[in-house]
Amino acid sequence: MTTAISGNVPTRAAAAPSRNLAINYLRAFVTLLVVAHHSVLAYMPEAPTPGRFDEPPFLWAAFPIVDRPGWPGFTAFAGFNDVFFMALMFFLSGLFVPASLARRGAGGFARERLLRLGIPFLVGALLLAPLAYYPSYAAQAPHASAGDYLRTWLALPHWSSGPVWFLAALLLFGLIAAGLQATRPGWLAGLASLGAGADRKPARFFAGLLLVSALAYGILCAAFGPAAWLQFGPFAIQSSRILHYLVYFGAGIAVGAAGLEAGLLAPAGLLARRWWAWALLALVAFVAATAIVIAAAVTKGQPPLLWAVIGPVAFALSCAASSFMLLAIFRRFVKRERAAFDSLAANAYAIYVLHYGFVVWLQFALLGTHLGSFAKGVLVFAAAVALSWASAALLRRLPAVARIL
Repeated sequence: MTTAISGNVPTRAAAAPSRNLAINYLRAFVTLLVVAHHSVLAYMPEAPTPGRFDEPPFLWAAFPIVDRPGWPGFTAFAGFNDVFFMALMFFLSGLFVPASLARRGAGGFARERLLRLGIPFLVGALLLAPLAYYPSYAAQAPHASAGDYLRTWLALPHWSSGPVWFLAALLLFGLIAAGLQATRPGWLAGLASLGAGADRKPARFFAGLLLVSALAYGILCAAFGPAAWLQFGPFAIQSSRILHYLVYFGAGIAVGAAGLEAGLLAPAGLLARRWWAWALLALVAFVAATAIVIAAAVTKGQPPLLWAVIGPVAFALSCAASSFMLLAIFRRFVKRERAAFDSLAANAYAIYVLHYGFVVWLQFALLGTHLGSFAKGVLVFAAAVALSWASAALLRRLPAVARIL
């Protein structure tokens, strides 16, 4: 596994196929979870009232539209997603880093990341985000003009970029990987060794990921709290999860360095064969994490030291268990291609970049209608997927766009 080729990238990673059916379909599925998550936030009973558009705490950045009364099931769904789905996206992104470094070298990899992540981030943050957030402003000031909105937007103390914050964070992590490859060529072999034998002992890899991610999350959670965001211009990331996401990105690189047909993701490995055990663990871990959040709220966080330890561990456990569950299920059951899933997988990245505006404008359009909250959430999700999928497919017919997205 540690035999090296150019740049000291492990052979199995360098020889890994650029397309892995189960992982591609899983990335597409997680993209659908992202669209679903944003679609239902407006219809949670606990969704906070956004407040004035131009005054703190700017809750509209996370909840652009709030449409009462809401449906409690969406709270559970959004809570389950929030624990793991972005961490899993960083993990999936890390899987293909070793093979890409082997093909392109450190400099080529960095240039490719700047192109494929930097340009969509700038377009998403500077153009798509202001368009997406306009309904939140219009809901508060229905008689204001587009010029009024633009002046208000430009006067804000920060520039909300919406979901493309993920691209900026992923770009930063990718540049770190390129820097390590340029200065310490043996680092990938070291990471690959961490996943050695994970096909036979996935629980050992799981335990290591749980330990490191719990420490990473717990330290920053104690420093910043679980909900604060670090914002610098259009760049934003949840403060408590910076290192947590970096750990998952690194774990993905470690698994990818061993090769996608070996190690943790081996088709005949224990992870795939025991998918049902990981599903059970994910359910138990999420229920336990939810119970801990409720207990902490009831006791008002007393004693604080106890909750400062239990809370991050429960969060990290639920995150890792849910991630392993989906990895196991897709590795176990995805065996052959499906035309619809192939199209969804090919367009998933563009769907991620484009979907948010469709979601918010659809939620805005449904304000005041007599549909129930559950029906609205389902309708917004279905329509947002259809519109962003169709838009992605059309845009990607342009060679310049297809090269990036």
